[in-house]
Amino acid sequence: MNEDPFIAHRGLLFTVAYEMLGSATDAEDVLQESWLRWWEVQASDIREPRAYAVRIVTRMSLNRLRSLARSREEYVGAWLPEPIATAPDVIDDVELAESVSIAMLTVLETLEPTQRAVFVLREVFRLPFAEIADATGIAPSTVRQIAHRAREHVNSRRPRLTVTAEEHKAVVDRFVVVLDTGRLQDLMDILAPDVVLIADGGGVAAAVPEPVNGANRVARLLTRIAKATIDPIVLNGLPAVRIDRGGDTTAMSVHVAGGRVDRVYLIRNPGKLGSLDELRALSRSASPRAVNDG
Repeated sequence: MNEDPFIAHRGLLFTVAYEMLGSATDAEDVLQESWLRWWEVQASDIREPRAYAVRIVTRMSLNRLRSLARSREEYVGAWLPEPIATAPDVIDDVELAESVSIAMLTVLETLEPTQRAVFVLREVFRLPFAEIADATGIAPSTVRQIAHRAREHVNSRRPRLTVTAEEHKAVVDRFVVVLDTGRLQDLMDILAPDVVLIADGGGVAAAVPEPVNGANRVARLLTRIAKATIDPIVLNGLPAVRIDRGGDTTAMSVHVAGGRVDRVYLIRNPGKLGSLDELRALSRSASPRAVNDG
């Protein structure tokens, strides 16, 4: 018996929903709703199952993203994406690792819902404009315009991966050791002078309410982590850090440039830490035909 196409493409569909929503919990809900919608249609009526499944998930994600807009505006403190534990081999796909990184998802949060959908489908999954138009219900000519504006918006804000996977891991490994010692000067040495730290407690866990700037201020804040259990982990396709102390968990994602950490993202909201112990399958596999539409 042939495998259900929706199940066969689940890794791709989850990745689409997660990149659009920045939340594994919401992405799973969208997949469940999309699967129910999928089964309302006779399989014999679907000519391109993968494209049809992507369309359903995209539209469901757009609906969910719009409904979440108010709650995110009212969120207490900084809002950061929900981190997910991914298999180490995800980092081998540089574009995928960059697209699902906490740094990138934070930038995508600044896009309007439709812009985000178009950007994700075009820039990450390389879908043709016609297929994106079908998935979003927007005219192809308008999709091109939205894609252009969204690309400019993201490119002006995104902290790009400028180091290799090996270099990133080496810095994170050193960072774990330095965090464990808690020595101020060692922390300052591994942080970029203009480092920025953003923490998300969601009003539930203690977290600084505003970004912290500068190596000295960030290092002093990080010295409080000493005497915790600090472990390396792969989050969102990149080496990261898990911190446990007294039943309190923090996921720490960093961005590395020039051999130093220049961005620190602390996710402390316990409602966003449910995916740390479950490896998520991600896929950037898109259309079997290459995009060649300008």
